[in-house]
Amino acid sequence: VQLQASGGGLVQAGGSLTLSCAVSGITSSVYTIGWFRQAPGKEREGIACINSGGNTYSVDSVKGRFTISRDNAENTVYLRMISLKPEDTAVYYCAATPRNTATMTTRVYDSWGQGTLVTVSS
Repeated sequence: VQLQASGGGLVQAGGSLTLSCAVSGITSSVYTIGWFRQAPGKEREGIACINSGGNTYSVDSVKGRFTISRDNAENTVYLRMISLKPEDTAVYYCAATPRNTATMTTRVYDSWGQGTLVTVSS
């Protein structure tokens, strides 16, 4: 499985960005794609995921601001981020696991893409 995240950049507080995760090589009909982020000096944390059934989950810190979605035709998972805050500054990663899960624990995910940097200025 290969994943490639893109769409990061510099944005002012209150602004928005949409990240993309291009996914290839998934042969199972059961899988979950998750978005994670790692801020400087902090551990990587899960923020949202979407499974093969289309069910979505997100952590409380981003609910109402971040929306995960997918385009099956494009094999792409998106993370739409609005009302961005300086504390959202991090490297954002997408990852895949061959199971349907609501879990956003890093050890559950087997395949990882490279990160894309999001910087939110105050």
